[in-house]
Amino acid sequence: MKDDGKNSPPAAEVYFRLFNEIGIINQLSSNRAERVMPHGLTMSQFSVLNHFSRGLPPKPPLELANAFQVTKGAMTNTLKQLESKGFVEIVPHEKDKRSKIVSMSKKGREAHHDAQVALASHFSDFSSAFSPDEIAAQLPGLEILRIWLDENRP
Repeated sequence: MKDDGKNSPPAAEVYFRLFNEIGIINQLSSNRAERVMPHGLTMSQFSVLNHFSRGLPPKPPLELANAFQVTKGAMTNTLKQLESKGFVEIVPHEKDKRSKIVSMSKKGREAHHDAQVALASHFSDFSSAFSPDEIAAQLPGLEILRIWLDENRP
């Protein structure tokens, strides 16, 4: 049966509902994760470690702030906390001594691993509620949405 649009909600409502659900899911999952995060890690600290765990090269703080879409001040605060725990190393830039370069330390890689183990254990009840096939079915649409948002940043 062809949809004539008469029974469909307005587009703005659909888009609002989508981003509202994503926002709520982010809040709930972040809160749940922070409750078991080892080493006193916050989600923003874990996110920086997770960023580097993908094998990305060392970066200046401003580049990290842009990647995470936070202010340079917010990123500097997160990096100072990570540095105080020994999870990142911040050194002067080789070419521009006014700038710094951030990389994940061995201790940071270990902390990231510990966090992954804690999160996997804590979210194990998730697998009893949703099968891998159910989750896998959601991923293509979410990936398309993420890519579009990433490529169309304001």
